[in-house]
Amino acid sequence: MKKHLYIAVVMVASFAAALGSFLLFSPDEPRGSVEAEPVVEALHVRESSHRLTRPEDSELTVVEFLDFECEACGAVYPVVEELREKYGDRVTFVARYFPMPGHRNGELAARTVEAAARQGKFEEMYGKLFTTQAQWGEAKESKLTVFRGYAEQLGLDMEEFDAALEDPATAARVRADQRDGLGLGVQGTPTFFLDGERVSPSSKEEFETLITERLSRP
Repeated sequence: MKKHLYIAVVMVASFAAALGSFLLFSPDEPRGSVEAEPVVEALHVRESSHRLTRPEDSELTVVEFLDFECEACGAVYPVVEELREKYGDRVTFVARYFPMPGHRNGELAARTVEAAARQGKFEEMYGKLFTTQAQWGEAKESKLTVFRGYAEQLGLDMEEFDAALEDPATAARVRADQRDGLGLGVQGTPTFFLDGERVSPSSKEEFETLITERLSRP
């Protein structure tokens, strides 16, 4: 049953990928100031990227471009958590923002997590948004009040949180991740890379096999 559910999730993600280029480049969607910012070489992971694990001797890096409002990302979240628990002492897991314009609160969610990261609570807010996604995802109205409630629950300094949320640098940080994703050919979420190679596992077992095979290479 879990395998069939995961396959269904991957099918949803594949549809998102097929639709992604239209959503990202539709003339009816504001594209912000991404084009006006300096052009840099796209990278899978940067020094500033958020690492969910930091093994002393990392043997492999798994990067996920994600959207907190994406249902497929929410369904894959527990799989990533299981993989982190199993391989976290050998594998570096990296989360990168890639909010899809078709989601009303996707970009706001990414800024919410980045604002929490400024107070050392990236992982806590990252997990909070995924575990509560069913309560706020796919809404047509802003969920700012809901996200501020989560920040309070995590014990954040709300004055600092609000300031960070509205800071242009926070939005720029989100766009920087998205810009890298676009440069790497990411069109939908979730999109995974293992040491720079794009992979599309159809089940947790296949994901584990991919990781194990790379860890066993000399």
